[in-house]
Amino acid sequence: MQVNLLDTPIEYLKGVGPKKAEVFKKEFQIFTFHDLLYYYPYRHVDKTQIHTICSLEPESAYMQFKGKITSYEVVGERHAKRLVAQFTDGTGTIELVWFNSLKWVEDLLSERREFIVFGKPTLYNRRWNMTHPEMLDPERQMSSGVSMAFQPLYNTSDKAKKSGLDSRNISKLVITLLNQIQDVITERLSNDIIQKYKLLSLREALVNVHYPATQGLLSQALLRLKFDELFFVQLRMLTQKLIHTQKNPGHLFPIVGDTLNTYYKNYLPFELTNAQKRVIKEIRADVGSGKQMNRLLQGDVGSGKTITALLVMLIAKDNGYQSCLMAPTEILATQHFESITNLLKDMPVKVGFLTGSTKTAERKVLFEALQNSEIDILIGTHALLENNVIFNNLGLVIIDEQHRFGVEQRAKMWKKNDIPPHILVMTATPIPRTLAMTLYGDLDVSIIDELPKGRKPIITRHLYEKNRLGMFGFLQKEIAAGRQVFVVYPLIKESEKMDLFDLMAGYDLMADCFPIPQYQIGIVHGKMKSSEKDFVMTRFVKGELNILLSTTVIEVGIDVPNASVMVIENAERFGLSQLHQLRGRVGRGAEQSYCLLMTKHELSTESKQRLKAMTETNDGFEIANIDLRLRGPGDLQGTRQSGDLDFKLADLAKDEKLVVFTRNLAKEILEEDSDLQLSKNQTMGRYLREVMRRFEFFGNIS
Repeated sequence: MQVNLLDTPIEYLKGVGPKKAEVFKKEFQIFTFHDLLYYYPYRHVDKTQIHTICSLEPESAYMQFKGKITSYEVVGERHAKRLVAQFTDGTGTIELVWFNSLKWVEDLLSERREFIVFGKPTLYNRRWNMTHPEMLDPERQMSSGVSMAFQPLYNTSDKAKKSGLDSRNISKLVITLLNQIQDVITERLSNDIIQKYKLLSLREALVNVHYPATQGLLSQALLRLKFDELFFVQLRMLTQKLIHTQKNPGHLFPIVGDTLNTYYKNYLPFELTNAQKRVIKEIRADVGSGKQMNRLLQGDVGSGKTITALLVMLIAKDNGYQSCLMAPTEILATQHFESITNLLKDMPVKVGFLTGSTKTAERKVLFEALQNSEIDILIGTHALLENNVIFNNLGLVIIDEQHRFGVEQRAKMWKKNDIPPHILVMTATPIPRTLAMTLYGDLDVSIIDELPKGRKPIITRHLYEKNRLGMFGFLQKEIAAGRQVFVVYPLIKESEKMDLFDLMAGYDLMADCFPIPQYQIGIVHGKMKSSEKDFVMTRFVKGELNILLSTTVIEVGIDVPNASVMVIENAERFGLSQLHQLRGRVGRGAEQSYCLLMTKHELSTESKQRLKAMTETNDGFEIANIDLRLRGPGDLQGTRQSGDLDFKLADLAKDEKLVVFTRNLAKEILEEDSDLQLSKNQTMGRYLREVMRRFEFFGNIS
C-alpha cells in the first residue's frame, strides 16, 4: 500500500491534473509522487529574516518586509491592466504589482493593511517594485503541517512557468504531497545506524529538506539524504562484488614459471618501479585465489601499465592459458602489438593481431592458430568480440581504456570460455579516490602512482596570443635539434559561434611559418578515413613529419618518444583531464619535453583555475581531484553503464569523508551479515534488493 501510494502517477496529486502532469514529465522527468518527493529545492530563502526597504541594493535576491499598504489602485486596460499597491515599512516604500487574480488581491487588501510581503525586488525607473509578492499574515504560524520559516526554491523552466509550474507553485504542490504521504514514508536504514550516528528518520529528512523549521534541521536533512545516496551505492557495489565472487570461480594460476622468470631475469628492458611490483603482487594474489579476478588498474600516462600487463600475460602462459588485450582504437591496438612484439622478440611467445582491417585470408590462419593454442597472446580492437574469435583456453582478458567499451561489449569477452577469464581493466585517466570507490566499487583497484626512473617532468607553460611568435621560434629550435611537435586544435573548421583558432586556419599559419621543404607538416582529424589517418600518423611515428596538426584524436594512443612539444590551441576550451591526457603524448623519451597552452587573454575564473593547475603539477591524480571539484564526476570518466551516478545531493569532491565512511560501514555490515538476513539489517536488505532489481542486468557483468 505504501509503495503503491508513492508510485501514484503525478496527475492524481491535487492541483496537478493531466496538463501539468505532461509538463512535469517532459520538463522534469517527474512521473510519480515519489519523483516529486525527491525533486529537491536548489536552495532556501530564510523567511525568519525581516529586511528593511532602505537596505535594498541592485543585486538583492528574494527578501521579505513587514509593513503596511498605504494605497492601491487598478490601472491600465485589457492586457495592460494591473493592480499597483504602495507598501512601506517606515524606512522606505516599494511598489507591489499584480497582473493576475486582481479581484482576489483587491479583496485581500481591502480586508487588512498589515502584511509581511515576500518576493524578489527589482529596480525600474529608479523605483523599487515587486511583482506578484507573497502576502503573509504577520501572525502566521505553521502552514499546512510544514514549517514556512525557509522558502524552498525549485529549478523550473520557461515552459513550466507558462503552465503554472513556477517555483512557488511547485512548492505548494510539495506541501500537498507531504501532507498526503508523510505517514507512509518507510525507513530503509536500520535503527542501529540511525541511533548510533544520530541521523534523522527518512520521513523527517524528506520533510525538512523541502520545508525545514531551522537551518540546523536543513543541515541534518541534507546529511541523512546524502548518507543514503552514498551508503546504498556502496552497499550495492560491494554486494555485487560478493555475488560475482561466489558465482564465478576463476582459473587458478599457481605457477610462476620459466617464461616469466626468463623474461624477468634476461630481457626486461628496465627495472620495475616499486608501484609496478606492488601491483603485480596484488594481481598474483588474485589469480592464485581460485576466484575470478576483477581488477581495475589505474596509472598515469607513461607509468608502465603495458609492461605490467605483459608480465601478467606471461604468468597466464606459464599456467597453460591464453590472454588477449583489447584496445578501443586500431592505432592504440597497433601500438600495443608493436610494443609487446618488440619486448618479446627474444622469447618463445606467439603474439597475434586482429582488427577490423585484418584481411580474410589472414583471419583464417589466425583463427586456426588461436583454436590450436599456437597463439599465446591476441591483441586487437572490437574485432576480438566477434563470435568466430574462438580461443582454446582463454584465461586472461585485459581491456585498455575500458570506459570506451559498452557493458554488453565487455560481457562478450567473459563468455569466450566456460569458466570466465580473469579480468584486468586499465585506464590512463587517473580517477580520484572517491570516484573510484563509488563508480568502481565492485572492482578491486590497483594504482601505479610512480613514473619509471629517468623520466623528466614535462614543463608546462601558459601563453597568450602575444607570445605566438616567440612560441614559433621555440618550435623551430626544437625541430632543429631533431625533435617533433604536436599541435592540437578544438575544431576542424571555423565556427561562426565560437572564436577558436581552428585546425585549417592553423595549418595555413603554420605552413607560412614552417615552409616546405624545410619542414614537413601533417594533419589528422576525426573526419578522415581510418586509412588516411593511419598513414599520416605512421609518417609522424617514423619521423618523416616534423609537426602533426590534430584535433583530439591523438588524446589516447599515439606514442612518439621523439616528440618533445605539445602545443594546445584554445586550451581554455578543453577539460582539465583532457589537457592532461594530451600533455601525456610528450615526455615519453629521454629529452626534456614541453606543453604549451595557448589561450586568448579574456578567460573565465574556471579556465584560469584549470590552466593554473596544469602549470603547477604533472600529477594525474592531483589533476583528477581538481577536475572533480571543478566539473563533477560526469565528465571525468564518462558514465559507467553498469551504475550511473545519480546523486541528487551528494558531491564526491565535497563529501569525501562521507564517501569513505559509508564505504567502510557497508563493508563492515556485509562482513558480519553478507545476506543482510539478521533482524537488525532486514530493512536495509529489502531496500537493497529493490535497488538491485533496477541493476539486475548489470549485476552479472564485471
